[in-house]
Amino acid sequence: MNAERTILLLDGATGTELGRRGVDISLPLWSAHAILEAPQILEAVHRDYLEAGADMITANTFRTHRRSLAKVGPDLGDRARELTHRAVEIAQRARDAVNPGARIVGSVAPLEDCYRPDLAPPLEACEAEHRELITHLLEAGIDGVLIETQNCLREAGAAARAAMELVKPPAFWMISFCTRSDGPPNILLSGETLTDILPSLTGAFSIGVNCVAAQAIEAQIKLLRMLVPQPVRISAYANIGKATPAGDWVCTDAIDPEIYSQYAARWVAAGATIIGGCCGTRPATIRALARQLGKLPGA
Repeated sequence: MNAERTILLLDGATGTELGRRGVDISLPLWSAHAILEAPQILEAVHRDYLEAGADMITANTFRTHRRSLAKVGPDLGDRARELTHRAVEIAQRARDAVNPGARIVGSVAPLEDCYRPDLAPPLEACEAEHRELITHLLEAGIDGVLIETQNCLREAGAAARAAMELVKPPAFWMISFCTRSDGPPNILLSGETLTDILPSLTGAFSIGVNCVAAQAIEAQIKLLRMLVPQPVRISAYANIGKATPAGDWVCTDAIDPEIYSQYAARWVAAGATIIGGCCGTRPATIRALARQLGKLPGA
């Protein structure tokens, strides 16, 4: 893929959208339940994002790491490769039916809780387990690897090193970080500085932020665009809400797709060229973004 200035539209949330449609998204499997129990609903979610204008959709591999599956039982853990391949196949069917030119990226999420960097495994485990998932994704014929919601440098570095070694053109790899929604724009949830890892991310197709309140992303994009050399793209996909200090979840005005798209327009002005949605966003959000970006009639 060319790292040109054209804006690429990523899809929105999978897990929360499956929950809206009645699929069990309880932990530890979260969205992976759908691969086993509701593949038709999962395919419909992918189709809806494509029909809304997405150029890229994300295969439902957020929780197909062996570690996550094994929390249900060792037998399920041993099915990590099978379930990763199934998730990619479901996304491919949707893509082929709606927009054969769209790209499919495979999600590579934190091995433990996205909001608990203190739970990140030791370096050796991070390296081995991310290598395994990325291998499974490439075997399945994924177009790109999306390392996302990374909340600490140890795990992000391990996943990125695996991608740098394993992903070969025409496949590509992307990485996205989960930073604090309050305070300076370069602080990960772990308290570490995001800018410390940037020089080591050689060969990335894009570097960005996700799973952050929509209101907080503009400053982060400006910083990344200043520090990340061209032609590497900057990506941004936000939540429609945020966690309070007490651990509760509150929605912000970004729950309105049109308001979300207005925030996204600021991200584009700040230098982002891959735009999508994270927790709580849905096909209506992506359709509003597509209109905002001139990708659908009525823009």
